[in-house]
Amino acid sequence: MHRSTASLTTALVGVAAALTLAAPTAVAAVPTAVATAVATAPAGSARAAGPGQVCFWTEAGQHGQAWCYAPPGYAEAENGTQRHAYSFDSRVDGTVYAISYGPGNSCLYREIRKDDYDENWEAWATKFDGVSDNKMGCEAG
Repeated sequence: MHRSTASLTTALVGVAAALTLAAPTAVAAVPTAVATAVATAPAGSARAAGPGQVCFWTEAGQHGQAWCYAPPGYAEAENGTQRHAYSFDSRVDGTVYAISYGPGNSCLYREIRKDDYDENWEAWATKFDGVSDNKMGCEAG
């Protein structure tokens, strides 16, 4: 969920609580307002990494298109982040590995631990192809 959307949702839930005390019949409209606010978040907007996820963004500072991964296995980067991941944030409880494929069968990995993040991931931004829960036989990069 987009951080602004999460704040809006929290605010709307607070309004619902206040309305419950003031006018119980007005509360019926609040769930619709919450659903509408969440559903109208800008398409492709950044979102916070949820528990068990690592997210990558196409722009520095966790902006632009977002793509998130949750183990197990390997996943190719999507949503414009392949070879264009300029920031990331990990909430995976453990270690995952950013993977970069080179010529032939060569590949590199970059270890990403729980609570790792980078607001300007220049060193790997144009190398990032996917992420895995193991090193996939790649060399440290």
